[in-house]
Amino acid sequence: MAKKVLVTGANGFTGSYLCKHLVEKGYHVRGLVRRSSKLDALKGIDIEPAYADLADASNANALEDAMKGVDIVYHVAATYRTEGVPRKYFWQVNVEGTRHLLEAANRANVARFVHCSTVGVQGEIKNPPATEDAPFAPGDVYQESKLEGEKLARRFFEEKKLSGTVVRPVGIYGPGDTRFLKLFRFIHNGKFRMLGSGKVLYHLTFVEDLVAGIALAGEKPNIEGEVFTIGGKEYLPLSALVEKIARVMNVPVPRKSFPVWPVWCAGLACEILCRPFGIEPPLYRRRVDFFIKDRAFDITKARTKLGFEPKVDLETGLCRTAEWYKAQGMLN
Repeated sequence: MAKKVLVTGANGFTGSYLCKHLVEKGYHVRGLVRRSSKLDALKGIDIEPAYADLADASNANALEDAMKGVDIVYHVAATYRTEGVPRKYFWQVNVEGTRHLLEAANRANVARFVHCSTVGVQGEIKNPPATEDAPFAPGDVYQESKLEGEKLARRFFEEKKLSGTVVRPVGIYGPGDTRFLKLFRFIHNGKFRMLGSGKVLYHLTFVEDLVAGIALAGEKPNIEGEVFTIGGKEYLPLSALVEKIARVMNVPVPRKSFPVWPVWCAGLACEILCRPFGIEPPLYRRRVDFFIKDRAFDITKARTKLGFEPKVDLETGLCRTAEWYKAQGMLN
């Protein structure tokens, strides 16, 4: 019989790609979602749905049911950065929700628990490329909560002897993603302006490569308690990335730039003025971080211990992403 796996956050961008990948590998996939979740991303993927809200501590019975017969848990669900979400909600989902899943998995005697963290727990990379052992330096509430969730998982693996691994994805992109939409749209419309020199390093991972790496973390033997950075083949200066995006969309390469710090101060002012009224600021400081903080990672460990090898080169991935944005009418 096919092994049964549970994927949390199955309806999300990464979760839906992971479900598809695991189904194609012959697994029986059970997808954990909230009853209120939209399931468009799972259309056409043969999965068994299970329902629970990780923010709700009373969901113990639902999690017990979701774990029945499961061999591997892939915990991808998380609360991501969204303005107006209370700080405590990040902890309810990313920390306490993780705790409840770990406890349910341990009681169900699952064979492997894969916890999806983020390279954001390491914040700005001082000496790129960073290995898994680079210092922690979370820069916002999302990254702080993900760090606490990762630490919790690693302690649980050690203390409860639950076979588990941690994966840290790097800059996920691809068809279906909208986090990089503004970057593509501004370049496409000729409105992009570089802040600063453009020399900071950036690292992207095509979503299909990412989920292949995550799947391996649930399959490989003798990697209990290990942490793996899952990233794309290459990192490059931000200016070079912008140029590549412009070229795959066949538009002029942006050349104009602005100094960083006036924009950073404007972002701070927007946050101070908007947040007391529950208004989403038009500019955040963290968006400025994109232009000033190095994000480059060493994936040697995933290559050697997992056998992970990215297959989609950056130009191909950017082209496929741009084509999807165009087909959805998102670039105008």
